[in-house]
Amino acid sequence: MKTRSLALVAIILISVLSASAQKKAEKYGNTFNIGLGLGYSGYYGNSSPVIHADFEFDLARYFTLAPFLNYSTYRNYSYWGNPSNPYKNYYYRETIVPVGVKGTYYFDNLLDAGRKWDFYGAGSLGFVFRKTTWENGYYGQTVVRRATGQMYLDLHVGTEYHISRKTGLFLDLSTGVSTIGLAFHL
Repeated sequence: MKTRSLALVAIILISVLSASAQKKAEKYGNTFNIGLGLGYSGYYGNSSPVIHADFEFDLARYFTLAPFLNYSTYRNYSYWGNPSNPYKNYYYRETIVPVGVKGTYYFDNLLDAGRKWDFYGAGSLGFVFRKTTWENGYYGQTVVRRATGQMYLDLHVGTEYHISRKTGLFLDLSTGVSTIGLAFHL
């Protein structure tokens, strides 16, 4: 009986240590993420296609930091005219480039996710750089409501499905820029 109890304790201990070692072995950093998505909210003024790139590195267990860069451009119209210029819809093009750092916490351990899935919550902080160009012949007000260099803040929830050890597909839903894309684990 004593031998069986010792064997059972040994098997449980080995199982727990093995599971713990497997969970510790997963690294989230050293990952290049690139995606396409849709930007919205006050940073954009309009919904607009976005290209997203970031590079994650491990900061602590289950926590990464990732410098990021987003790029978006859209065209909008302003109805304007005066006695010297005909009234019509003049267009302007806005280019928006948010730059900053994204902090991500992975909930895989809490959710007991398998090796193929990652689940996370994140926050991004940075600045939005904006450039506006107007159609030739437009002499009206050229200031767009939003200023350049404004603070960028975005909250995220997302998941990644690992296609292989080196690549994955991710979906990132957020308050500003939501993307779907590829993750390359280097």
